[in-house]
Amino acid sequence: MISNILKGAAMGIAEVIPGVSGGTIAFITGIYERLLDAIKSFSPSLIGTFRKEGFKGLWTAIDGTFLLTLVAGMVGGIVIGAFGVSYLLEEYPPVIWAFFFGLIIASAIYIGRQIGQWGITEIALLVIGAVVAYLITTIAPVEWSRSLPVVFIAGAIAISALILPGISGSFMLLLMGMYYFIVTKTLKEGVLENFDPQAMLTMAVFGLGCLTGLLTVARLLSWTFKNYRNPTLAILTGFMLGSLNKIWPWRTPVKAMNEAGEIVTNSTTILADPEMKILQEIKQLPWDYTSGDALLIPAMVTLVIGFVAVFLLERLGK
Repeated sequence: MISNILKGAAMGIAEVIPGVSGGTIAFITGIYERLLDAIKSFSPSLIGTFRKEGFKGLWTAIDGTFLLTLVAGMVGGIVIGAFGVSYLLEEYPPVIWAFFFGLIIASAIYIGRQIGQWGITEIALLVIGAVVAYLITTIAPVEWSRSLPVVFIAGAIAISALILPGISGSFMLLLMGMYYFIVTKTLKEGVLENFDPQAMLTMAVFGLGCLTGLLTVARLLSWTFKNYRNPTLAILTGFMLGSLNKIWPWRTPVKAMNEAGEIVTNSTTILADPEMKILQEIKQLPWDYTSGDALLIPAMVTLVIGFVAVFLLERLGK
């Protein structure tokens, strides 16, 4: 039980970070397919199960204890991420991004090792997955409406990305121009700090969107794992490799849009305003980094820690 709470917390923290997927954490801790099966179990057939076997049978059918402890951990992880990790990203970005860079590299290696036999199909799907994920990371964010129907759709898209190792739900929110609105303004400031009723309503609608997307994508992935395991693992490995473009530790924004819709090209001005929508970044080597202290040695240390953490999490999963 405690193990599932910790795994859920790790998934929750990961989902707050644009570029890091909670699905990756689920996979390397050994709970990915169990999670898909538990989510897939939510269907109209549960009504019959409840009538025949009562609450106990229903709880067993949905793997209730597993889901409850995992969700409890995720909620805690999201709160920690919204406050603690977001602060660290603002103060020491290269160090935190380096940690996740090491984490994703090791995760791709780990998932790739699960493929029983590499053939032309698996290699082709790995390349396709890497290209698709890379192209997604290069898309400039657009500004979506913040009406409740759009919030619902954003939740469905974000949670779909959560399930896929290598594609972050938070990053999809960034592409939709919804990350700051959902995570900072609504969740952190509106719900957790001020208990604002409108913010709570927005998060409730976002949650319904997440639930809808979760039930849909989980069924698809569960089917592909059971019928095409190696090809599925290959394309997921590609997704993770392609996503490395987004989390390179030393990046400087060179183009952004402020709240007035004006384009800003001064990096210092962009970095000073977290509400700006980043439209373009350049990746730099540590010694050419212009967004602050490169923190090369701490970043290298955390990169190694992130890399090693994957195989420690694997042992925890076992």
